[in-house]
Amino acid sequence: MSGVPMPSVPRNRTERRMPTEKQKMIAGELYDPGDAELIRDRDAAQALMRAYAQTTVRDGAFRRELLERLLGEFGERAVVRPPLSVDYGYNIFLEDGAFLNYGCVILDICPVRIGRAAQLGPGVQIYAADHPREPEVRASGLELGKPVTIGANTWIGGQAIILPGVTVGDDAIIGAGSVVTRDVPAGATVVGNPARVTGKR
Repeated sequence: MSGVPMPSVPRNRTERRMPTEKQKMIAGELYDPGDAELIRDRDAAQALMRAYAQTTVRDGAFRRELLERLLGEFGERAVVRPPLSVDYGYNIFLEDGAFLNYGCVILDICPVRIGRAAQLGPGVQIYAADHPREPEVRASGLELGKPVTIGANTWIGGQAIILPGVTVGDDAIIGAGSVVTRDVPAGATVVGNPARVTGKR
């Protein structure tokens, strides 16, 4: 031994940080919705939604400013008619020309991507939020989710519901009031509860 002290290794290089509840939520893992950070995020989203709901078409620039603050992406020429209801907003990505009619609901605990020129009718609901199937886990209050993707140039009729984990292919049509429980192929038309393919381009 030379008597020279060994240099200490910084703790952050050897220790792995535990993921936050927010990180677990976005990744689709079990998470605690009562986490303080997530409560703050929901509160911020609700304030922006309330402000947006009070705007009119004359408030175009202000509307864009609010949605750019609320959403993860708000594409050029995208349109959202108020009111819009979300959990967090920052997990919603609207591409260029996407259109959401009045009263859409997007539970965005995981990423929700809505493609270029997609059209959503009034009252469409997209659920990335889910709950555990095991009763013991569900009773603990933990939740989880799965991402949802809506392809380009899709048309989703009013009051349709898209369930967690669903991908809707480009150019698909979803009939009004349908409940979409599984992936929809590109170019397909689906209707009903559960939605089934009735035609394809």
